[in-house]
This record gives sequence, C-alpha cells and structure tokens, in this order.
Amino acid sequence: MFSGLSNYFKKILPKRLFYRALLIVAIPVIVLQLVITVVFFDSLWIKTNKGMTRTLINEISIFIKAYESEENEKKEVTNLFALFLDLNIELKKNEEFKNQYNERWFSPIDRTLRRELKPQFGLGNYWFDTTSYKELIDLRIKYEKGYFKFLIPKDRVTSSSARIFALWITVPAIIMVIISLIFLKNQTRPITNLARAAERFGKGENVEEFKPSGALEIRQAGHEFDKMRKRIERHINQRTEMLSGISHDLRTPLTRMKLQIAFIKDKETVKKLTEDINEMEKMLNEYLQFTSSSYVEKDEMFNLSELISEVVEKYNNENISKNLIPRIYFNGRKNLINRCLNNLIDNSLKYANKVEISLTKKNTNLFIIIDDDGPGIPKKEYENVFKPFYKIDKGRADSKSSVGLGLSISSDIIKSHGGNIMLEKSKIDGLRVKVFLPV
Repeated sequence: MFSGLSNYFKKILPKRLFYRALLIVAIPVIVLQLVITVVFFDSLWIKTNKGMTRTLINEISIFIKAYESEENEKKEVTNLFALFLDLNIELKKNEEFKNQYNERWFSPIDRTLRRELKPQFGLGNYWFDTTSYKELIDLRIKYEKGYFKFLIPKDRVTSSSARIFALWITVPAIIMVIISLIFLKNQTRPITNLARAAERFGKGENVEEFKPSGALEIRQAGHEFDKMRKRIERHINQRTEMLSGISHDLRTPLTRMKLQIAFIKDKETVKKLTEDINEMEKMLNEYLQFTSSSYVEKDEMFNLSELISEVVEKYNNENISKNLIPRIYFNGRKNLINRCLNNLIDNSLKYANKVEISLTKKNTNLFIIIDDDGPGIPKKEYENVFKPFYKIDKGRADSKSSVGLGLSISSDIIKSHGGNIMLEKSKIDGLRVKVFLPV
C-alpha cells in the first residue's frame, strides 16, 4: 500500500530540482495561510457577521412591532428608525409579495441572513436579494396585504476587516514566493551549469575552464568534476602519445620485413608472409582507430543527408540504395560520423549483397537505418557484437580481415554524440542497424 502511494507521488511530483524546492518553500506558506484564514473566518469574521446580522434582524423586528403599536405616528416611527439605524424603509401596500429567491448557499451573507430571519418571521414571510445592488441589501418582510421593503447597507451585516486581512495575508505571501523564486533560481543555476558541462564533456566536446559557484556542496561537486575532467584529459593525452610511439615502433619492423621479403625466392612463402604482414598492418590500424582520441575534433553544423550521400557514392556500388530526407542538419563531429557510416556499410557489404540506407526525422530525433540481406546475427549476440575484439564465429568468412572493432568504434562514436545504436531483424531478411541521434 505504502509503496503504491510512494510511486503515485513520484509520478505526480515535478522532476526538476527547481520546482521541487519551490514546492518545499511554497506548500508550507500556502498551508499556513489557509489555516490562518480558516481560523480567522471561523472564529472572528463569521461570528462577527453573525452578531451584526442578528442585531439588524432584531432592529427590524422591533420596528415592525413599534409600527403595529402606533396608530397615528407610523410615519414618525419610520423616520426615527431610518434616521438613527440607517434603515431605508418603505411600505408596499396591496402589492404581491414574492418569496421565491435564488438560494446562494456559497455566500456567507446569504446563509447568515436565512439563519437569523427564519426564527423571527417564519419560512415564506421574508425575501432578500444581495446581488442587485452593489452596496445595499434588498430585504422584504411580509406585512398584512403588502410588505416592508428595507434597503440596508451591506456593512451592517458584514465586516470590512476581511478584505484588509486578505490583503495583508496575500501580499506578504506573494512577496515571499517571489523572493524564493529568485533565491532558488540562483541556487539551481550552478547545478544546471555543472550538468551542462558534464554532458558536453561526456560527448567529447571541449569544455573550457569550469568555474564552480553556488553553495558549498555544489562548489565542492564542481571542483571534483573539474579535477576528474583534467585527470581524464591527461590520461587520454598520455594514451594518445603512447599509441603514437607504439605505431611508429611497430611500423618500422614491418617495413624491414617487407624489404626482406623481396629477397626471398620462394613465391609461396612470400605470399604467406605478405598476407600476414598486411593482416598485422590492418590490425594495427584498427587498434589505433579504436583508441584514438575524439576530443581533438570540434563540433560543427553539417548536412547529414549530404554526408550520407557522399559516403554511398564513394562505394560506387549499385547494390546500395538510399532513401534520405534532404537538408537534415546535425551538430556534431563530421569526420567521426563519416567513420561510423563507413564501418557500418563495410560490415554490411562484407556479408550481404543488397544494402538499403534511409534517413528519417521524428520530432527532435534522427534515425539512420541500414538494412541488408545477409545471414544476420542471432538475437542473443546483439549485445556482444558491440564489445571490442568480439567475433561471433572465429571460422566465419573474412574473419582474418577484421579484429572485431568496427561495431565497437561505431557504437562509441554514436554514444559520444548522445545517441544510441541497436540491431534488429531486417525487412529484407538480414540485419538492420538502427542509429538514433538527438538533434
């Protein structure tokens, strides 16, 4: 039960820190204002209005009794009550008295009037209207064959302090909420800046010197992030320099081996050694490509549709078809996206005859889909093939021509742009590679 309530509240609560903090500040203020308002209306305003209304009804009752007891000075009695009790009184003789009115149960004034009039005059012997006049109440009491019409100021039955109270209780609350908004905005801005810097760094973009700000805990998190960023960049630079040295050291003996092969007279031996050397060079190039740093290249806005078309045209293969939406622009590292597309198309052409490439856009997402009619990949291997150096079948055709890094490199490039890459069953009975990129 409690876990269900917890999940329900998690769904309806805002996800952003700014709005959650605003709720923490605003809800106690609102609850406190409501409690004070209810207590005020219940203990002071309603009771005060009830007493004022009861006094008014008693005055009207006394007037009617005094009017009935006087035979000759009825007009004088009416004038006295009008003068000293602020009652505008008019006797409507031989006029039909209507007792049907709109019962406004939500109005405190109407409820109090009904509550006090009923015991004094009985149900059906009174009628009132609190809406026709802005500052007056039209109250009618049945009398003989006509009725008395009383025009009574509304301040006789209600206290004006409620408006002042509402003003004083609302304005400070609004001021407090506005101050809280400004304060919370200043407190959450450093967290937002830190998240943006982490996102940019995670995508491989160049992050300028990050300056932590905000509360002590946020500053500490910012400093730790900056230290981590510098350590990672230092590690990447060291790795790049080390790989450059390894590349130079390995290429030198490979070159000597090629020269020595030229002096061997046995053609069969030369052929085997040449194949081994070429395989070693290819493996070396793929290792360097996999471990090379992508942080050097900067983001740029480029036409993704045009880039895919250029990649397809370079293959000059009639078995590759494309269906692209024109003029789709994407902000990213163009050379890396180019490398990713080449890897995916090479992988499809290696095992299939027909390749179909499509580019679509849905809302703020781009989808690059590559279908082929090859043997495909077992569903249980969909996740494994993205692992570095992983091969499904060691004895598979052309297994020596690759070290199993093509999909790993492609996945790393797409994820560095904030996207994802998935494998599915192709519509032409082969493998489908589905690439998602956020705009």
